[in-house]
Amino acid sequence: MVVISRVFRSSIGRKTTMALTGAALVLFLFAHLSGNLLLFAGQDAMNAYGVTLRQFPILLWVARIGLIVVFVTHVVIGTLLTIENRRARPERYHNQKSIQSTPASRSMMITGLLLLAYLVYHLLHFTLGETHSQYFNLTDAQGRHDIYSMVVLSFQQWPISVAYIIAMGLLAFHLSHGIPSLFQSIGWNGPRFMPLLSKLGLAIAVLLLLGYISIPVAVLSGIIGLP
Repeated sequence: MVVISRVFRSSIGRKTTMALTGAALVLFLFAHLSGNLLLFAGQDAMNAYGVTLRQFPILLWVARIGLIVVFVTHVVIGTLLTIENRRARPERYHNQKSIQSTPASRSMMITGLLLLAYLVYHLLHFTLGETHSQYFNLTDAQGRHDIYSMVVLSFQQWPISVAYIIAMGLLAFHLSHGIPSLFQSIGWNGPRFMPLLSKLGLAIAVLLLLGYISIPVAVLSGIIGLP
């Protein structure tokens, strides 16, 4: 606990933790997307994937709780750093700093908090079944939890799909600045690196955005439907 307290009190410690949690979340986003895209392979593939995950319930819940801890830690530290930077910024440099910054960099705190709020709703929906429960307790012909139908029936509802697409847009907006900042926090902030890292951050953000929103778009357009 003493070590953790020192890390949070140290500016370098907070930035390092911010970078590490950010990297972990980006890796999770790609892993999660790879599972979600099984929807395009059909009901059997998606539900079999769900069965595989549920063969290790303890590990699954440890991973879920760990993800929440990482996400909350990332948001809290990001908020602290934003407040710290605003307090330390000399007033006479305000206009100059605004010119150098970007809309994504100036809105990191608010997009992070909005994404945290959406994550809570997303978990209540697809993980716990506390919202839209009429789609949660479905089973397929083999008696498996019918994740495929749950997702399809959910995204056939325009409000759910629109909320999801907006959240993924916010995520991409956040990542477009967050990924370059991640590398900057570990010292890759030279003039040779930053233009390339900015392009890399934008490319990863767009790739994840297209991957995630392809699912509700495919459902709404009828490409993915009930068996």
